[in-house]
Amino acid sequence: MEQLRDAFESLRNWWFDLHYSQRQKRALLIIGSLILVLSVFIVARGNSQPDEAMEVIPITITEPEIFVDVTGAVNKPGVYTLTGKSRVIDAIKAAGDSAPGADLSTINLARVLNDGEQIYVDSTVVNRNGVRVSKAVRSGPININRATARQLDALDGVGPVIAQRIVDYRKINGSFLTIDDLQKVSGIGAAKFAQIKAKVRI
Repeated sequence: MEQLRDAFESLRNWWFDLHYSQRQKRALLIIGSLILVLSVFIVARGNSQPDEAMEVIPITITEPEIFVDVTGAVNKPGVYTLTGKSRVIDAIKAAGDSAPGADLSTINLARVLNDGEQIYVDSTVVNRNGVRVSKAVRSGPININRATARQLDALDGVGPVIAQRIVDYRKINGSFLTIDDLQKVSGIGAAKFAQIKAKVRI
């Protein structure tokens, strides 16, 4: 209490010792009072207003579209538009699903599709005894996107091991876009490719 009284006395002495006129002191007192009231008002208002929640704007990411040609033993062959992460099974379903007698064993149904590729669904060939057999090999260049391992094995210098590698490459990476892509298969170098390139086609 004594300290408060001393502080008030010091403030009073400071006020009377100011070298201002009565009018200036009065103006100074009014301005100080206004600043004090305004400060209290701003602090009180800031504490009473709730914090505004930040507006969350959802971001929509659109997947790119790809075009895929589905042909062979499907109900509705044609070119279909699919999303970028679609798989081979999605393309076949878009084409009305596989037709009766389709052979899906040579296709990797879980592979992710690439834009512009062709999905060919082969047909199963059954002989008179109901036994599944390979299709007869046609004369002329072999279609490397449709040929079986046995048909590819018939090419000079290929053999069963490389023929199976070609089929496996197709299952994993999709159809060959050019015959030059055969050189991406392990075991087919420039010399072997030069030997067989005239006997294959897309």
